[in-house]
Amino acid sequence: MAKKLKIKTHKGAAKRFKKTKTGKFLRAKAFKRHILSSKTTKRKRQLRGSTTVSEGDSAKLERMLPYK
Repeated sequence: MAKKLKIKTHKGAAKRFKKTKTGKFLRAKAFKRHILSSKTTKRKRQLRGSTTVSEGDSAKLERMLPYK
């Protein structure tokens, strides 16, 4: 009997995304890495925390992170 092949986890995606209990993916918000002095305090405050990934990208993440 042949062994069932396992799918490899995409390590780059595993470091950047987290799966919620309902099956959605969380991601960090973009544009908060550098050149922060030119951005307003309000804008930087709104970029804190995490948000959910769009439905179109979630399908791609399901394949990249099969065991998460």
